[in-house]
Amino acid sequence: MSYEVKKLENSQYELNFTVSPEDFEKACEQAYEKTKHQYNITGFRKGHAPRRVVENYYGKGVFYQDAMDIIINAEYYNAISAEDLDVVAQPELTAMDYTDNGGATFSIKVTVKPEVKVKDYKGLTVPKIITKITDKQVDDEIKKSAEQQARITETDAAAKKGNIVNINFAGSVDGVPFDGGTAEDYDLELGSGTFIPGFEEQLIGTKVGDEKDVEVTFPEEYHADNLKGKKAVFACKVNAVKVKEIPAIDDEFAKSISEFDTIAEYKASVRRILEDNAEKYAERAYEDALVDAIAEKNDIEIPAAMVDQEAESMVNEFAYRLQMQGMKIEDYLKYLNMTRDQLKKEYSEQAAKSVKVRLVMEAIVKAENMEVTEAEIEEKLTKAAEEGHMTLDEFKKTVQREQIDYLVNQILSNKLIAFLKENNTAKVSYEKIPPVKPIGKEEAKEEEPKKAPAKKAPAKKAETATAEKKAPAKKPAAEKKEAAPAAEKKAPAKKAAGETAAKKAPAKKTTK
Repeated sequence: MSYEVKKLENSQYELNFTVSPEDFEKACEQAYEKTKHQYNITGFRKGHAPRRVVENYYGKGVFYQDAMDIIINAEYYNAISAEDLDVVAQPELTAMDYTDNGGATFSIKVTVKPEVKVKDYKGLTVPKIITKITDKQVDDEIKKSAEQQARITETDAAAKKGNIVNINFAGSVDGVPFDGGTAEDYDLELGSGTFIPGFEEQLIGTKVGDEKDVEVTFPEEYHADNLKGKKAVFACKVNAVKVKEIPAIDDEFAKSISEFDTIAEYKASVRRILEDNAEKYAERAYEDALVDAIAEKNDIEIPAAMVDQEAESMVNEFAYRLQMQGMKIEDYLKYLNMTRDQLKKEYSEQAAKSVKVRLVMEAIVKAENMEVTEAEIEEKLTKAAEEGHMTLDEFKKTVQREQIDYLVNQILSNKLIAFLKENNTAKVSYEKIPPVKPIGKEEAKEEEPKKAPAKKAPAKKAETATAEKKAPAKKPAAEKKEAAPAAEKKAPAKKAAGETAAKKAPAKKTTK
């Protein structure tokens, strides 16, 4: 067995293998032993027919394909190991043939991680913008807390803006009902802008028991093609009118919602939390901006296969998040009238950036000889064991290899970020920008700021709004793009055990 390596463009190599007649014969024998139980030949118990009998019955080449599978798997691994090729995408078998002398030849094209000679990752000045918290932001947060504590009571009075009406509704276009246009016992806050324009306003003034036909026109940008720009009638029945009684924002309110006795103390606490969150958010944003700035200063020829693989990973991650919300990605895509490939394409630019950042950060780790010590891993494991009320030995027995790799990743990422911040400068400025995020009663205890909540995903099985109690909602213009949240930057990772093999193998490895 021999092979030659040919370097191609864009981080690709071609491996050309020559299989000797002797090696091919050995592989055919292995293929026979592996598959002989599949052959049922008259005069022999199943799986006991000699190889030459099977070949005479089915043809001499009956074991050739299985033999080549055995050879390709074994020799492929041997070659990439010997050549130290860091394969980052599924290999491609580009040619395979049998020679006249009883041997064979085959060629495999592989994509490898590009070499990155990183530069300009020290001495940069990057803006760090911190939100300057205003009195209005503090007041707004307290108002939100008060609204969350509101008491809901039913009334016989006519509904007005700010009230909640519980309704049954059935929508139709030209007298024909449409999917997603029916619901029962739906709570709708008038003035919330939940439904399409013009719907909520027509329910103002209604009372319990009233029936009213609400006439509306669907927006031209509505998500359902069959309803865009169409006039519709919703037959509504008011089951209840509810009033929100928001508590007065005073000392008693402060006592009920916090550990403070006065509203002044509670306001001061809210301000501290907002300022702390703003600082933490700004620090995270600065770290991201610093990483981006370094990546932009380094030109890398990124293999298309790596971008494609990253985009696929992002789609899978998004699908998993949807699943955690009780929704299948197929239903989500149907709702947006998209295909999986279209969603993947929307991720492509983000995927390319993610891959570039990861490659540059890995190059810095390598250039600066950053490593994770056993003592550092032990320290993290000890802390985790204490949190789980276990001894270190007990905890270690529960830890999987993937968890250790994640831990190593985390430690290495923290080292890298600390190094970059030490060797670059933050230009701090304070600006009046929108609040970092709404806060709650318990957030002062958090070490890190939470991210702003993403747009709510469309309801599962949007076409059957009766079951989900979903109304024909107003669709934001940017919803389609924002529906797939941006992936966080990944720290340069130490390969997980088995990760390389999983990516490189054209098939399950067979030991020779």
